[in-house]
Amino acid sequence: MQLTRLGSSSLMVSPVGLGGMSLKGGTTKHNTEILLQAVDAGINYFDTADLYERGMNEELIGQALRSVRDQVVIATKVGNQWRSDGSTWDWKASKPYIIKAVEASLSRLRTDRIDLYQLHGGTIDDPIEEIIEAFEELVNAGKIRYYGLSSIRPNVIGAYAEKSNIVSVMMQYSLLDRRPEDVFSMLQKNGIGLISRGALTQGLLIDKPLEQYLQLTSSEVGHAKRSVERLAQKLGVSTLQVLLSYVLSQDVVDVAVVGVRTLAQIRDLQAASQKLMPFSSAALADLTSGLRRLAYMEHR
Repeated sequence: MQLTRLGSSSLMVSPVGLGGMSLKGGTTKHNTEILLQAVDAGINYFDTADLYERGMNEELIGQALRSVRDQVVIATKVGNQWRSDGSTWDWKASKPYIIKAVEASLSRLRTDRIDLYQLHGGTIDDPIEEIIEAFEELVNAGKIRYYGLSSIRPNVIGAYAEKSNIVSVMMQYSLLDRRPEDVFSMLQKNGIGLISRGALTQGLLIDKPLEQYLQLTSSEVGHAKRSVERLAQKLGVSTLQVLLSYVLSQDVVDVAVVGVRTLAQIRDLQAASQKLMPFSSAALADLTSGLRRLAYMEHR
């Protein structure tokens, strides 16, 4: 895959990345093989979080990719702390916690630096300046290369875009969920790259039975699916390629992170990635025609 620069950073990333959250059970032979096959397929961006399976997902990423560490970009997240009884987690966004948590992530990931360290959520009431100080100190100490934000809250994104040096924002973005377009201009103005998650719409526009999605009715989802199928047939490509190309046709989107569970899905991703294409404005208009565009109603 042809690499692209993530935001204003020096990180060169594959346009399709792999999300570790879908790989359950820790460091199994199957999960390890999936990750290594992803590398062979040209994927170099791998996303995880200390929250996933109480750190087991970071351990999987670290162990599986240890032999190719210098060939990949590893991104993880911080800000949620599991309760001691394992029942749930609590939001824990503070400078002392972030400084402490990074050490555990570095250990689990078996690396001396994290390429992209992301705040895993956030509210406008957080001690934002203190949080930024924590990330900046970690950059200066060489423990992280860059930092970013994983959030769908426009007011939080705006605060960090104004006050910090974030290079990326991870948001759910797809043909069905175009809410992030509200902040596209802000991100582009500040040289911040968008990392898309959910581009494949949980399979609803590929092979899953139609159902409601966010505020869209099943009928509206069905309309979108037919539009995707028409364009795929016209271009002679798969619906998977259409959905990925739609997201990556937006200039601000640098990576589309996809979750996989099988080797067959890696092979499908590899095939689709070889034929990704920027869509013309006419093709984009065909896909969105008659499809209601949602907007963020809270956290403005």
